[in-house]
Amino acid sequence: MSLILYNTLTRRKEPFTPADPARVTMYVCGPTVYSYAHIGNARPPVVFDVLRRLLDARYPQVVYARNITDVDDKISAAAKAQGTPITAITDKFSRIYREDMTALGVAPPTIEPHATGHIRDMVAMIEGLLASGHAYVAEGHVLFHVPKFAGYGQLSGRNRDDMIAGARVEVAPYKQDPADFVLWKPSSPDLPGWDSPWGRGRPGWHIECSAMIAAHLGETIDIHGGGNDLIFPHHENELAQSSCAHGSKPLARFWLHNGFLTMDKEKMSKSLGNIVTVNALLKQAPGEAIRWALLSAHYRQPLDWSDDLLTQSKKTLDRLYNALDQVKAVKAHLVAAPDTVVAALDDDLNTPIAMAEIAATARALNTATSETDKARLKGELLAAGAMLGVLQQDPAAWLKGSTAHVDAQEVESLIAARNAARKARDFKAADRIRDQIAALGVVIEDRADGTHWRMAS
Repeated sequence: MSLILYNTLTRRKEPFTPADPARVTMYVCGPTVYSYAHIGNARPPVVFDVLRRLLDARYPQVVYARNITDVDDKISAAAKAQGTPITAITDKFSRIYREDMTALGVAPPTIEPHATGHIRDMVAMIEGLLASGHAYVAEGHVLFHVPKFAGYGQLSGRNRDDMIAGARVEVAPYKQDPADFVLWKPSSPDLPGWDSPWGRGRPGWHIECSAMIAAHLGETIDIHGGGNDLIFPHHENELAQSSCAHGSKPLARFWLHNGFLTMDKEKMSKSLGNIVTVNALLKQAPGEAIRWALLSAHYRQPLDWSDDLLTQSKKTLDRLYNALDQVKAVKAHLVAAPDTVVAALDDDLNTPIAMAEIAATARALNTATSETDKARLKGELLAAGAMLGVLQQDPAAWLKGSTAHVDAQEVESLIAARNAARKARDFKAADRIRDQIAALGVVIEDRADGTHWRMAS
């Protein structure tokens, strides 16, 4: 099976083959650390964590970089409002972000570059763009001159009028062209700044990622990922400046973007005030349930967040863990995930189909009778779960904290009482006990080898 990914640049699905199979490179835009990450911010790291797992299973080395943006005007504003040093803000929210992502089952990136650690790289790249005529200095600013790059707009598919009218394109009198964007800007005494050939200042947002990618991964990488909201202008600008800085080489061979998270069908964002933070959600639900919810829709499609979605995700995991708990005495076979799960993920990370196949494996495990089948299916369920980053906890520990969990001894006692009533041909009592069991959210099945039970679907 080959991995097929939708490439935003070409607007079609393409078989993924790395430029160098011995070293696969992937970069995903990370957080701007001035506040808590909201649940929409968590979708990219979770989605690309699944992709990384797929790549790790196929290639000997995957170098995955996810940056920390620790110089930004929003950070400066937060520090000023709180009367604290900028580093106090960035250190605090970088730590919280890492902790929150770990709770969601997101493995740390191979490399976590910080923007402030790459100012020299940014200055050097800007100097190169100036030397090649792709940038100019105006009123203490250095700007990329968009008309010098004929391919501008290829990633977003926007025409020039749409790009200029974009809400995030800054209008300034010193621009030679309305679409030009800032590479370097001057800093007043109250703002962070670094010495440069153009005076004390700080980098523009877009140059940060280009410089960090070049420093750690190379001039052309295999995969660049992020949310849909980054396609324009951020990724469009990254592509333009990197290509011009590196002799027209492409920045990335594959561009992947996940869909928005919405709340009541409206895009979730800090500016709209309709956000729920990951940190707050982790006080309400296990991180694995949040992860399952984030993967419940195809990554390129919108996902409408709700309490019902999270509740249902938790219940689904309860059922899956219960299937594992029922065979806790069985040693799982070391087997690969079912081909159906792998095929779903190979088809542009189709996690909803993969989840349906995982549920089917759990149902088969619940009805298995031979020890060999139980061992094989348990191994398949664990292997499939690992591909999505779930089902790796101790089932008993998970179920102990589950509101949907029931006392196994109570269930077994009720089953014994029902079996005794049936043996005594007291079918009225047996039916009444069966109703008691059903009220606990448990399904029982009478088989030749006895009565088996599982959590209801």
